[in-house]
Parts: sequence; C-alpha cells; structure tokens
Amino acid sequence: MKYYIILLLITGLFQHAFSQDSTRQNNAILLDYYQNQRFDQAVNYLKQNNPEPITNIKILKALAYCNQMNGKLPEAETYYERVYAMDSTSTSVLYSLGSINLRRGNEINAEVFYKKIILKDSTNFIVYKQLAKISIDKKDVIAAVNYLIRANKLNPEDADVASDLGDMYISMKAYSAAEKVLDRAIIADPENMILLQSLVKLEYNQKKWSETANNCEKLVLLGNQSGSILTQLGIAYYNLNQYKCSIETFSQIAEMEQTETTYYFTGACYKALKDYNKAITYFQKTITQGISPNINSYYSEIADTYETLRKFKKAEQAYQKALQFTETPITWYSLANLYDTELKKKNSAIKYYKKFLTAKPAKNQQSYIAYAKSRVEILTK
Repeated sequence: MKYYIILLLITGLFQHAFSQDSTRQNNAILLDYYQNQRFDQAVNYLKQNNPEPITNIKILKALAYCNQMNGKLPEAETYYERVYAMDSTSTSVLYSLGSINLRRGNEINAEVFYKKIILKDSTNFIVYKQLAKISIDKKDVIAAVNYLIRANKLNPEDADVASDLGDMYISMKAYSAAEKVLDRAIIADPENMILLQSLVKLEYNQKKWSETANNCEKLVLLGNQSGSILTQLGIAYYNLNQYKCSIETFSQIAEMEQTETTYYFTGACYKALKDYNKAITYFQKTITQGISPNINSYYSEIADTYETLRKFKKAEQAYQKALQFTETPITWYSLANLYDTELKKKNSAIKYYKKFLTAKPAKNQQSYIAYAKSRVEILTK
C-alpha cells in the first residue's frame, strides 16, 4: 500500500512539473523508470529535458529524490539544498537532508536538520526517534532518554523506541518505569523478540527468576538461541534450583560462545548435584577463561621494564609469574639471559637456556638459538 501511495505522489509531481509542455516531457517514461527502480535513468531523463539553471522546485525535488534512491547521496544533498534555499519551511526537505547526512555518517549535520523540524512540528515521532539514535551514538544519555520519552508518548507501541527506552531505564535502575513502557508495547505485539529481550533484561536485573526463565523459553521457541539468552536462561534455572536444566541449557551454547560466567554456573550446578569432579573441571575452566591469553606478554613486559630499571630480582619474579600462565620459548630465553648476565645463577641459566632450545623456537629467533647454544656450552665447562 505504501508503495502505491508514493507512486501516486511521484506521478503527481511529474504531472505538475511537465504538463505545461507535453512535447518535452513523457510522464509514462518517468513512471516506468520509477516502477522499475531505474532511478539513474530517471535522473538522466530529467536532466536532458531540464537544462540548468533549473528553477522549478518540483524538478529539483524529483532530481533530489531520484539521486537519493539511487544511492548518490552527495548529488541528492546538493539538490535538496537548492530546494531548501527556495523553501526553508519544507519539513520533508529538512527530513531528507537529515536522513542523507545520517546515512553519510555526519550525525552533527543530521541533528541540526532534525532539530529544525521539531521547532516547526513538535509531534513528529520519526524525528524524535532519529534524534534519540544520534544521542545514543554520542553517549548523551540524558538527551537520548528525553527524546525517547517524547517518541514513546507519541507512539507507545513502537517496539524499537520502547525497547531502547526500557533498556535506558534498566541501566538507570528505574525498573518500574521500564516495566510500564515494555508492558504497554508488548500488549500490542506479544511475540516481538526485541521487546521480549528487553523484558528478560529487566526481569534478570530484578532477579525475577521464574519470569526470566519463562520469557527466555519463549524467545528460544521463537528462534532466539543466542549465547546471551541461553546464559540468562541457564542462570535463571540455577537460581530456581533446576540444576540439570541449567547444565543442559549451558551445554547448548557453542564452545566459542562459552564464557567465564557459563563455566562458573555449570560448575556450581555440578557442585549442587554433588558431582564434585565435574564441578572442579568447570571451575578450572572458569579460571582459564577469566585469564587473558596475553597475560604472559604483560608480565614479560613488566619484567623487561624492571630490567631497564636494574631491579633484577623483581624482573625474575615477573618472568616466573609469566611462565605460570603460559610457557613460551622467548620467556625462557629472557629469564635464562637474566640469570646468566645479571643474577649470575649459572645452573638456573643453563636450565632455562635448555628449555628454550628444546622448545624448537621460531625461525625468526635464530640469533637467540645460536647465542643460547654458545652460552650453554660455556657455562657447562
């Protein structure tokens, strides 16, 4: 229906623009271009039949619209700016300029145009929605909430606005306000997954475990089996003492999506079921998952910095700490060199040089290999 309404509007625009000179214009051709989404050809046709300078505002609007639909945003913006210079009261032109700037990533300019619209029309739902999005991107929470409130009052059943506003209220711990907004929108669309996800977030934060589990189950049945939803469902089951259901839920999460949290609650479930061996296994996975894979590098950097400061004992401790997390050839080499050249601990130096050499270091460490071999030979004499 929307397509045909737009089609009639465009047809009317062309008729008004060209009816005075039927020998130069052919509305049927333009209509065919539009219906077949051939906006580039429509632009060429309009230009061929309307040489510059174009002063007819309807022709400029048509060129702007066709360029916009064809994805040629700079050209569309130029034509809309020409229209705006001729008619600065046009809300539709302001909105188009705002939308184009938003699509081009220029949120500052888009915001300027949208604010001009609400000065003229304080009941424009779409503009408040766009301004809220811009404010969210700018991390301007207060402005975002204010725009979302206005948009929600104008259309409380819009799922996107209700979800965003609900999430904002949840982050502010304004749970009653969030519940009111989400409940109103969900009545209109009970199976809207965006709204249900926000509702789950609200119930989870309120520790309403039965409600959290029920709505997570509903989302799973609707097709949302994301790691986030399954995690919240598993935690809800755990808090409801449904440990086997919790374990089964966490097991459905792909290995790549498992987190410190999922491993911890799986371990806690096994502990509650008195399966202590499995509990320990998952608690160990929790620790591993919670540690950065780069921690060896971080401790090695600390150690190297201590060496620069000639605090060699602290450097030794940092290298040893790095090895507790990940044993890498270059860390063994660095520690061996420290023992060899600064701490004068011959046996320790030999031990770590040998560890380095037996670990088959990378080819780009050939110079280290040669040096380590020579030092082992000298130190063992």
